Amino acid sequence: MSSHGAALPMLSRKCKGLTGEAHVPGDKSISHRSLILGAMSVGETRITGLLEGQDVLDTGRAMRAFGAEVEDLGQGNWRVYGVGVGGFTEPDNVIDCGNSGTGVRLIMGAMATTDMTATFTGDASLNSRPMARVTDPLALFGARAYGRRGGRLPMTIVGAADAAPVQYTVPVPSAQVKSAVLLAALNARGESQVIEREATRDHTERMLAGFGATIETEETAEGRIIRLQGQPELKAQDITVPRDPSSAAFPVCAAIITEGSDVLVPNIGLNPTRAGLFTTLIEMGADLTYENLREEGGEPVADLRAKFSPNLKGIEVPPARAASMIDEYPVLSVVAAFAEGRTEMHGVKELRVKESDRIDAMAKGLRAAGVTVDEGEDWWAVEGRGHGNVTGGATVESRLDHRIAMSFLILGMASEQPMQVDDGGPIATSFPIFESLMGGLGAIIERV
Repeated sequence: MSSHGAALPMLSRKCKGLTGEAHVPGDKSISHRSLILGAMSVGETRITGLLEGQDVLDTGRAMRAFGAEVEDLGQGNWRVYGVGVGGFTEPDNVIDCGNSGTGVRLIMGAMATTDMTATFTGDASLNSRPMARVTDPLALFGARAYGRRGGRLPMTIVGAADAAPVQYTVPVPSAQVKSAVLLAALNARGESQVIEREATRDHTERMLAGFGATIETEETAEGRIIRLQGQPELKAQDITVPRDPSSAAFPVCAAIITEGSDVLVPNIGLNPTRAGLFTTLIEMGADLTYENLREEGGEPVADLRAKFSPNLKGIEVPPARAASMIDEYPVLSVVAAFAEGRTEMHGVKELRVKESDRIDAMAKGLRAAGVTVDEGEDWWAVEGRGHGNVTGGATVESRLDHRIAMSFLILGMASEQPMQVDDGGPIATSFPIFESLMGGLGAIIERV
């Protein structure tokens, strides 16, 4: 079953080449944060290019439940009238965050230092994911969490009435955990510090500064120290959301492995904490270039041109790169199947606790498609078969995971036999136009 209805089986077939422009949706990470920080600011925030996937829409509904005005103006344009830091009101009903781990963890952080109680739930996938990684540091502020065994949703958070600042070292590379702590620190008196040993995506820090928070980042030998002064008055902003590099990954990778392809993916955010996949593809020998490099809204942006690349080579992906491409490993493993030689991926245990165990899901599906995969708790490796040698011909489980579903549909565009996923419904959570966009480039995707 998909997260919002009956299962939607989908199949993709080998195609003759993908060509054209792929206008992917707005960045999901920035879209979530735009709504949340808009709700915590004073005045009217205008957002252009918001990703209107189910995950982000669920976050918008949550902000309404906490008292902000959130209005859809049409065509990706939204208006948020905020209530200020500490201005959230207690919601009347349970907050349903659907499939979104980012949404629920950031919202928990945003409300955890306000004197109120809120209960969170989600779909079967989200309710199976661990929340202690967020609720443990929120407890340092004085918030209390009551959930199912193992720290899982449904979960009630009792916010701290008078939160003191904290100093917290993030134990694993996680932008969600870091961001939840920073959002909680907004309503704590004094200076809080968050320390991360490995850099993760920094959209929260950039956007907090843009909204007027006093925040600074120091790079040290021990890692990155982020200092945030609590109880600021955040000022409403006009935000243009760049297009999502995690969504761009799918047409880019499809073009690289599909014979005869030449695809332009315009206006992609290339924040260095997000662009690890593209660096990796180029190292593998992909014909991938950046055009029209520029900066928009404090974020580096470029148009990506991806062409069929028949001579890909397997590589060892540096563990230090994992945080900058953690969501892209599933589709990278698909590209690796069409490379010559072994592609090894280390330092990726975070994939075990995403919407699904993504290592296990991809390994099982790739093996069913005729590809050899080795795996451990914190690593996995794909033995590439080279162009024209990936069999396909399997039906695989998407496990309520949008990235698993899309990755196997991409594989089917270049494998000798079609690939089918048992449920493509979850794709709508992050990439609602995936089917039509890929079809417009020449992909053959069928609902079965």
